[in-house]
Amino acid sequence: MEKIKVKICQGTTCFVMGGSVIKAIMDTLTEKYADKIEIIPVRCLEVCHENDSFSKAPYVYVDDELVSDASIEKVTSLIESKLQK
Repeated sequence: MEKIKVKICQGTTCFVMGGSVIKAIMDTLTEKYADKIEIIPVRCLEVCHENDSFSKAPYVYVDDELVSDASIEKVTSLIESKLQK
C-alpha cells in the first residue's frame, strides 16, 4: 500500500494561522501511522495566492485533497477515512 502524503504548508500565513501547530502535532500521528503516512512540510503550497483566500489558511494537502482552515481534527479525520478504504 502506498503511503498517504500529507503536505503541510509552512508559508508565513499558514504558519501564523496554525500550520506550525499542525506540523508539531502531526509528528504524534506519524508515530501512530508510521508505515501508512508521510508528513511533508512544504515551504508554501501557493494556495493563498491563487485564490486570494488568506482567511482560509492554514492549508494541508492529504494526497490530492486540499484541506482549508486545516486543523488536527480535520486532517486526522481525512487520513483515517482514506485508511479505511
